[in-house]
Amino acid sequence: MSSGIINLVYIFSALCFGMGLKFMGSPITARRGNLLSAIGMLMAVSVTLFHQDIIDFRMIAAGVAAGAIVGVLAARLVAMTSMPEMVALLNGFGGIASLLVGWAEYVASPEKLPLQASTAVFLAVLIGGVTFSGSLIAWAKLKEIWIKNFSVSKPFLFRGQQVFNSVLLLLIVSCGVYFVVGTSTETVATVFWVVLGLALLLGIMAVMPIGGADMPIVISLLNSYSGMAACAAGFVLGNYILIVAGALVGASGIILTMIMCKAMNRSLFNVLFSGFGSAGGTTASGVQGEAKPISVEDTYYLLESASSVVFVPGYGLAVAQAQHAVKELSELLNANGTDVKFAIHPVAGRMPGHMNVLLAEADVPYDEFVELENINPQMGTVDVCVVVGANDVVNPSARDDETSAIYGMPIIEVDKARTVIVMKRSMATGFAGIQNPLFFKENTKMLFGDAKASMQGLVAEFKG
Repeated sequence: MSSGIINLVYIFSALCFGMGLKFMGSPITARRGNLLSAIGMLMAVSVTLFHQDIIDFRMIAAGVAAGAIVGVLAARLVAMTSMPEMVALLNGFGGIASLLVGWAEYVASPEKLPLQASTAVFLAVLIGGVTFSGSLIAWAKLKEIWIKNFSVSKPFLFRGQQVFNSVLLLLIVSCGVYFVVGTSTETVATVFWVVLGLALLLGIMAVMPIGGADMPIVISLLNSYSGMAACAAGFVLGNYILIVAGALVGASGIILTMIMCKAMNRSLFNVLFSGFGSAGGTTASGVQGEAKPISVEDTYYLLESASSVVFVPGYGLAVAQAQHAVKELSELLNANGTDVKFAIHPVAGRMPGHMNVLLAEADVPYDEFVELENINPQMGTVDVCVVVGANDVVNPSARDDETSAIYGMPIIEVDKARTVIVMKRSMATGFAGIQNPLFFKENTKMLFGDAKASMQGLVAEFKG
């Protein structure tokens, strides 16, 4: 296969990646964008393997079939509540793949690698190692794993942690410099293993201090790391399409990370080193009174007479798998002449776009989605606001209580609606571990129980 044909295929693949990212900017075209990107990657991988005489067509077909089976099983069997954990693992797989590429290139070279190649190997191993171990810790935090009476989901902080991490980073840079310019083959080999071990340790130390409320930011940041690791692996192999693909993933991940940080009114440095979202955070001051329960029947009367209803979905919606029920209820409300909207907080759930994915799965019209900055000015005119399993993203303490650990984070100001219906199983705190004074406000009613069952009960009332 001539180099001209290969380059043409690479160019076409790069165009597929770019168009795929463009299409994935909207839930309406996201599936098409995902498919287009997958086609581009399949073509790029296949032509590379053919060109290098690495593998024949039958093995490529077998690999595609095996991957398709795993992908279909994951799509069908992994619950939507587990999607953040799966994304974390996928980021980790990308990191370890890049690390192994750098490792293989180093081991395969009988002599000292030239400057450019050794730099690329170092970056692939470093970024890949940080991504892999950091993603495993993120997965454990999202799974809320306990190890000998220690909850991994809580921020792990100790005195002198930033100094320790700074020394660790300085050691990695020093070892990296020697790995690139060192002349002693045996010493360079030892330094390589030291770099690999320190990279894995840095990934752990970078994610352990981060609390639950910041996990959407961490997921997008690790996604960026996996792209940068792939880009470094592309330089190791001298493969242009891998460099392009890695750069696209890395850049889009960084952009998404900055969007997440802006949505929480926090800097990336603050996210990485403050331990925000600790389950041991301060309880909101001024929380007093009693929650006012409401029945499904009484909720129906409120909704039936409302001229405007805003749904605010949260992680509880995913847990209850209530997205299809809320879609049916919204259709009945629309048929009743009610103006229905869905207010989406950028960090609702446990990964970026979590709620968008859930609602898109239920075919909720995208024009009913309203973002935080657009819905808040309208909230004072809303008759009924229905909070479905959300907690931290509607907590007034972020706006009113300077002692709260989430103070300063932009929220959806549901408390300004005329009536607020909060669907929750209990009065438990959210993932950040912060009490929510919204539950005790005069205009708030608590509809306790499984969100899906409550939604289905409301649908039955409308139909009845």
